[in-house]
Amino acid sequence: MNSLSTYLILAAMLFCLGLLGVLQRRNLIGMLIAIELMLGGASINFMAFNRFLAPEPAVGQIITLFVMGIAAAEAAIGLSIILALFRQMRSINVERAQRLSG
Repeated sequence: MNSLSTYLILAAMLFCLGLLGVLQRRNLIGMLIAIELMLGGASINFMAFNRFLAPEPAVGQIITLFVMGIAAAEAAIGLSIILALFRQMRSINVERAQRLSG
């Protein structure tokens, strides 16, 4: 049960679920959460390959920490953009936000 393929399948399912969420959602907050799922799937891959294949155990953990930092920055910047868009348009729908391109 504790094998590399188990973790890879779990990570692939998380990544696909996140990709489906990005493609299907029209709400910007839902898309942001789906992107976080995709980053979580990538982090699980890094940690699984680190656990089972890497000679140096700290490499995968360091990369995962960088991914977590990028995810936190993406969430903060994304939420601030969504908040500014909501103040301007009174909606966080993607179709209404496309009208802003000038």
